[in-house]
Amino acid sequence: MKDRDQQAEQGAVQTAAAFQQEFKVSRETIERLQIYHDLLLKWQKVQNLVAPNTLSDVWSRHFTDSAQIYSLLPFKVKKPLTVIDMGAGAGFPGLVLAILAAETTPNPLNMHLIEANGRKCAFLRDVARQTGVHVDIHNCRIETFAIESTIPPIDVVTARALKPLSILLSLGEFAFSNEAMGLFLKGQSLDGELADAEKAWSFEAVVSKSMTDPSGRIVSLSKIKQRS
Repeated sequence: MKDRDQQAEQGAVQTAAAFQQEFKVSRETIERLQIYHDLLLKWQKVQNLVAPNTLSDVWSRHFTDSAQIYSLLPFKVKKPLTVIDMGAGAGFPGLVLAILAAETTPNPLNMHLIEANGRKCAFLRDVARQTGVHVDIHNCRIETFAIESTIPPIDVVTARALKPLSILLSLGEFAFSNEAMGLFLKGQSLDGELADAEKAWSFEAVVSKSMTDPSGRIVSLSKIKQRS
């Protein structure tokens, strides 16, 4: 297992201007993210979308935390990546990734957000509509999506703060069996989660440090196979 350092200070990207400088995105992308930010604060008043103590630091805790994995996506030259965000919640990381991709022509991502909570799906649709970003939102459980989905072969499975790694692999097995990679935002428990997952799964893992949390890590998994 290899480590790849990402050199950025905790909390360094706390404003729209700092985000634009860090990720070198367009003014239009910042405008879309600002719309997202304002809608998050509005919807949070009636629907618990994120931890309340993170609302004062959305640009770092949610937008930067999600955007940092964009460069780790295995983009293709002529074909968009099909990505699923399991348990999308308020759209992190999937909707942020879709917003970043929207400034590139042709769009390099086909983003699918899977979320069982109907109100959260309504929020995701509102953000997508008001930002003009195309995403496919699936209001269902991951297990249902695995059985009923008719989308093209999946290239990447991602998730943030959803389940331990071994469970994520089980939930995404329908995609991993077709050689999809996993790209997950994890915390300080990652070492134990990797060891536990290796009891039932074989894979190659690359671990990166998080830009937003000194104890956070990003794990990229490839060649994922269930042990016989």
